[in-house]
Amino acid sequence: MTNALVEEQRPPLWERYADQFPVRRNLIYLNHAAVAPLAGPAAEAMRNLADDCARFGSLHYDQWMNAYEGLRVAAARLINADRSEIALVKNTSEGIATVALGLDWKPGDRMVGFREEFPANFYPWKRLEAKGVTVTWLSVTDPLDQIEAACRGARLLAISFVQFLTGYRAPLETIGEICRRNNCIFLVDAIQGLGAFPIDIRSCHIDALAADGHKWLLGPEGCGILYVRQALQDRIEPVEFGWTNVAGYADYASRDMTLRKDAGRYECGTLNTIGCFGLRAAIEFLLEVGVGEIAPAVQNLGDRIAAGVSALGYEVLGERTPASGSGIVSFRKPGLEAPLIVRRLREAGISCAPRAGWVRTSPHFYISPADIDRMLGELP
Repeated sequence: MTNALVEEQRPPLWERYADQFPVRRNLIYLNHAAVAPLAGPAAEAMRNLADDCARFGSLHYDQWMNAYEGLRVAAARLINADRSEIALVKNTSEGIATVALGLDWKPGDRMVGFREEFPANFYPWKRLEAKGVTVTWLSVTDPLDQIEAACRGARLLAISFVQFLTGYRAPLETIGEICRRNNCIFLVDAIQGLGAFPIDIRSCHIDALAADGHKWLLGPEGCGILYVRQALQDRIEPVEFGWTNVAGYADYASRDMTLRKDAGRYECGTLNTIGCFGLRAAIEFLLEVGVGEIAPAVQNLGDRIAAGVSALGYEVLGERTPASGSGIVSFRKPGLEAPLIVRRLREAGISCAPRAGWVRTSPHFYISPADIDRMLGELP
């Protein structure tokens, strides 16, 4: 039997992993761009740690240290980095701010930002602007030659992998090559795509990347990753400084403030241990499923929503293509307020979100096509 025939006979991806998502018993969950349900392995890992800590306190602290290291290794595998380039942070905002505030900006320096960004990837650059750094503000849909022109002489370009409202998925490889040619630091806010679509920081020439665990990574809130390319780490100073930023942090009597030789230099103090257990399990689960398999499933679900709502007379936000589409689809219809539509869907057991006058849907790979059809059937 050929591999193609074997693949045809396998159950669809959502069906193979449905039992890992208890939320399916209660909701059709189309809100992963907000806060995702925990994947089964993440929830189990967190329960186990909570139970162990309740019964034994920190007696098994060595297992906590293993979880931190395991998370760095898993995150590095996910984006094709080295574990020495991964710091464990509270959230995407902290990761972006670490880079934004850690560089030695001077009045007259220039960077490239994008107007459509979520505030986490907008406010830090506005603050720099107020301190004399010039920001060239573009739209994510501007032509690539315009992005190239803006990068000439710029120190940094910051963009989201996937835009939080339109769902536009940026061409990271092309933009990364533009940044490389122009010696411009390339920073990616990956929270709305990491876990749903592959990212290779090497082929995309990404210098820094931040993402929290609670969206497409299917992990907990308050625990995220920051990737900083090894060669860039000496140029980005730690914004916060505590006992774990230094190389000898395990020696409490030491007063040597030499920084850690890896991205751990950006970790300021005690980590979110239970979050690290959960996020490690979530990422290892996604690696087992395979993000290469997840991506077409998510893309197809998004396409199904876009086509379905369009057929019902709704306007879809942005232009969706195979190259630029993602798991986020926002839509609206004149005369119907988004919060009312979201409330109606919620009463039918379907979770999505109102955003800026639009209904935003965001299914992950374990959602079935029939779930999407049911959502479409509930729309007014």
